[in-house]
Amino acid sequence: MATAGKVIKCKAAVAWEAGKPLSIEEVEVAPPQAMEVRVKILYTALCHTDVYFWEAKGQTPVFPRILGHEAGGIVESVGEGVTELAPGDHVLPVFTGECKECAHCKSEESNMCDLLRINVDRGVMIGDGKSRFSIKGQPIFHFVGTSTFSEYTVIHVGCLAKINPEAPLDKVCVLSCGISTGLGATLNVAKPVKGSTVAIFGLGAVGLAAMEGARLAGASRIIGVDLNPAKFEQAKKFGCTDFVNPKDHDKPVQEVLIEMTNGGVDRSVECTGNVNAMISAFECVHDGWGVAVLVGVPHREDQFKTHPMNFLNEKTLKGTFFGNYKPRTDLPNVVEMYMKKELEVEKFITHSVPFSEINTAFDLMLKGEGLRCIMRMED
Repeated sequence: MATAGKVIKCKAAVAWEAGKPLSIEEVEVAPPQAMEVRVKILYTALCHTDVYFWEAKGQTPVFPRILGHEAGGIVESVGEGVTELAPGDHVLPVFTGECKECAHCKSEESNMCDLLRINVDRGVMIGDGKSRFSIKGQPIFHFVGTSTFSEYTVIHVGCLAKINPEAPLDKVCVLSCGISTGLGATLNVAKPVKGSTVAIFGLGAVGLAAMEGARLAGASRIIGVDLNPAKFEQAKKFGCTDFVNPKDHDKPVQEVLIEMTNGGVDRSVECTGNVNAMISAFECVHDGWGVAVLVGVPHREDQFKTHPMNFLNEKTLKGTFFGNYKPRTDLPNVVEMYMKKELEVEKFITHSVPFSEINTAFDLMLKGEGLRCIMRMED
């Protein structure tokens, strides 16, 4: 490409300070260095994690910053040493990586790469500790190694999944974060067998993706647990057969679920990050074979408290990170599940706006409206 090796000027949505509307600016994007790739982003979605770090209430504030991590794009150019990707390849950027060299990457059981595991505080590239973004000479920080709220971005090769070029990027872009996290939590970690009873705690996008996993696995009963009764109707599209609102009962929700299911559910997946929901999700599984999987991220000070007899009664508690998917190895296969019409992605996409209206997407999420809003870069 004519732009290879040169600085590219393009539009990006910059978060100058915590909680203030994003500003569309012209930024300069430097060429990729060793083991880096410059990607032209075509579609990017808004995930709750972007909002969380934009608000920066409980984290280290890193500003000015280009947020965004759920997206689809095309490789524009590659840096030295990059052999797996070439200009024109279709890719999904991922907030965590796979170097393929460390103990985690070589283990079949882990996806928690030593080199490229998510780092929310780092605002620079790991190669040289510098940013590839600037405005009039001022560096603008990166976000989780992806920064997809920009027409062009620079990403470590280990954080890019090369996918089928036939896959529509405006749909499969949502697979690069939340949907795969929930889906994998059920399919890869909870592993319900056909005919199982599964409870899903929290019916946001990640919870509904976990529910989609239960539907694909052939669960006979899928119980949605949420404080918002309006979410039941939407959850039915994802296979939800029963709905429980903990506020409707005068006893702990785990007791309600145990009564409903004659001793407990076979599998539960917790997608809220609320520590009490985590405890309920564990305690509601059946003794002898029940498995609970924690997906939601808790508060820093939270402690998980349960009686040790729950473990001795052969209830199992597991956690997961990004649905136990290895980004480069496994995400292309998740895209193929969509291409084979096994996985339904469209029902997660409730809104679409041009990139220039990115603040509308933030407003929708802050109001709790919809699941995923896709932003189109080229409108």
